[in-house]
Amino acid sequence: MVTVVDRRTFVHDRPASYGLAGEGLPVLLLHGWALGQHTYRDVIGAIAEQGCQVIAPALPGFGGTAELPGDEFSLRGYAQWLTDLLETIGLDEPLVVVGHSFGGGVSVRFAHDHRARVRALVLVNSIGGSAWKRGRTLRSITERPLWDWGLHFPGDVWPLRQATRVLPVLAEDLVPNLLRNPRAIVKVANLARRADLRDELEALRDSGLPISIIWGRRDGIIPRESFEALCVASGVEGTVVEGSHSWLLADPAHFGEIITNDVNVAKAARDLERRAAERGTRRKGLRRVQSLSLWHQAQPD
Repeated sequence: MVTVVDRRTFVHDRPASYGLAGEGLPVLLLHGWALGQHTYRDVIGAIAEQGCQVIAPALPGFGGTAELPGDEFSLRGYAQWLTDLLETIGLDEPLVVVGHSFGGGVSVRFAHDHRARVRALVLVNSIGGSAWKRGRTLRSITERPLWDWGLHFPGDVWPLRQATRVLPVLAEDLVPNLLRNPRAIVKVANLARRADLRDELEALRDSGLPISIIWGRRDGIIPRESFEALCVASGVEGTVVEGSHSWLLADPAHFGEIITNDVNVAKAARDLERRAAERGTRRKGLRRVQSLSLWHQAQPD
């Protein structure tokens, strides 16, 4: 079993917490609304066991990480904070970025604003599709009333078999976050409601970034229409699994199986890049030797 180590650092003199596990292909895992890295401990382990080094930060405002300053509070601000965190911990290699729920929205913005840092993008029940159907009418999800979000939230942890798995995990971060910083939870909820990331996904599609989108069939928080809008913007078919909004917390092993192909493709691309870089280094060395040899031959005896 892979051990997840909790670490703390400072980003621009403000505290930041993150979990770290495994070795190999770097994977950045971004959590959902009102949660933190502790909730995803088993998910982190499932990814790390595939030969990955998983970095799972507590996003600003949660899990002991300081809030973003007021003028930086936006998805763009969260994306920039991630870049600053990675620089702080000394990680400059392109990553596979996995984002769940609100973390999915942050992932899209991070990939869009800092494309060179991202090797592949995996969105899991992600915000950003900005589509919701009321009756037969398709509307912007910003029109969805808060009471309707709340009405569907309890269904996210049922049936009972799933509830006994998910509720204790959710409570590990949710309760401390509610007690520590309820204002941040409300602010982030409103930010998530307004998120429309279809233009950013279209740009990422055009850039050639590998994108996978996964959605739980019983998700009442992120509706199917929003999932489908993300897929259209990304130019991918998308994958529908059994489960609700937090299905990966209920069954982290199944989640690990589903993203195995994404991990293997990223590993193969990474290996090709490294071999190409090694060949380039060898060629440079050979040219240098040849140049020195020609120089010596040209010298008078």
